[in-house]
Amino acid sequence: MAVARARAYHQVADEPRVFTDSLALRIVGESGSRANEFDEDLDQDLARRRRLFISARSRFADDTVAAAVARGTAQVVILGAGLDTTAYRNTRADVRFFEVDHPDTQEWKRRRLSDTGIAIPSSLTFAPIDFEQSTLAAGLAEAGLDRTRSALFLWLGVTMYLTEPSVDDALRYIAGHGEPSEVVFDYLYPVSSTRHDPAAQQQQARVDGVAAVGEPWLSFFTVDEIRSKLLSFGFDQVQDHSATQLLATYGIRTNTRPMDSGPHLIHASTL
Repeated sequence: MAVARARAYHQVADEPRVFTDSLALRIVGESGSRANEFDEDLDQDLARRRRLFISARSRFADDTVAAAVARGTAQVVILGAGLDTTAYRNTRADVRFFEVDHPDTQEWKRRRLSDTGIAIPSSLTFAPIDFEQSTLAAGLAEAGLDRTRSALFLWLGVTMYLTEPSVDDALRYIAGHGEPSEVVFDYLYPVSSTRHDPAAQQQQARVDGVAAVGEPWLSFFTVDEIRSKLLSFGFDQVQDHSATQLLATYGIRTNTRPMDSGPHLIHASTL
């Protein structure tokens, strides 16, 4: 909800707007038009940059979906979908979307969709997976993902909450797709490696904050570490964008250095 509210608040609070989502405010409800209370204790410039990054990664994902579909990709998998609206804004009869999430989270989302009058398109298939009971491979096979056809995987705001072995397992699965596959995902740069960065203390406060509400960040990677992983798993092309670089792509300038602590966005493919 906090991430969805950041996307929604971006629709009314930021100029220039990086990402346009006609359903953002509807899916979070009336409270989405207000600032996110999860950011109240943060420096307001840092909170704005965080909101902009969340919006920019969704914009990048949308652009990647459009490019992949234009090349003939007809399957898009959204891992840890939460309140993501991609499948509801990009309805095409010839493109199948799969939303993967915990069964309880997915049921909560479906209630919100019903309550807010957002229709579930026929092109969308829900894949409820409890990873204590099943696997990504088994869950998507049951949902009908065709491993003989190309697929794009979107995995936003998830890896930092997983252990490194879990991240590795998912990336191996994606790289092992029978036909060319792509993935867009974000990860966090280690706080300790940028301790002299003025933003590092703010990120450490964020680490402490999410841990306090029971959702600790578990995985951090450097640029070289994540690139080495991806290449070893079979990805041929790897593009890594720091938050600063990503925002600059969409005309937003910040005062932080490209390799500062914080989030990075990856686009990797076996194309």
